[in-house]
Amino acid sequence: MEIAENAALVVVDVQKGFEEQYWGQRNNPAAERNIAALIDLWQRTGRPVVFVRHDSSAESRSPLRVGHGGNDFKDFVEERRGKGNGSELLVTKSVNSAFYGEPSLDVWLKGEGVAQIVIVGIQTNMCNETTARMGGNLGYDVVFPLDAMHTFDLEGPFGWAATAEELTRATAVSLQGGRFARVVSTGDVLEGAAAE
Repeated sequence: MEIAENAALVVVDVQKGFEEQYWGQRNNPAAERNIAALIDLWQRTGRPVVFVRHDSSAESRSPLRVGHGGNDFKDFVEERRGKGNGSELLVTKSVNSAFYGEPSLDVWLKGEGVAQIVIVGIQTNMCNETTARMGGNLGYDVVFPLDAMHTFDLEGPFGWAATAEELTRATAVSLQGGRFARVVSTGDVLEGAAAE
């Protein structure tokens, strides 16, 4: 797989609040290791990295609320911020899509001449999927390494429920089947990025 020399890594909502029991059962315990490996390669090769933080309202009960410790990035992400040789951006948002954050992700990417984005982080079927769909709609070549993210079991309407793994598979099928993104592995991305 080809990863552009200026492909942007978009690291979505890797925040301490997702470690709380509030969310329930998660999948993919390797997610953090794979996210770290991708950040390290991006920073080493001077590619742009975008760190996205979800700021829930301070009045909410969300573990991601502003002023709560869960709003902070997980340590392995915070330790890497500002360490790369390439450009870096912090986007804050209060909705699912990183394209509806501040400052404008789309404006920044276009200003950097970026046409390809690689999306990692939390949650697979929520903010990651929404950002991927919008990125595809906006004309970006979206790469979605499925093992560099995770999600949680979820209950829905009509008494339906889905496990984190079922939701992950549904997201993968929807994104690739709908041509919003290419769903790949971390290994695919690491190999493609190192070959440039």
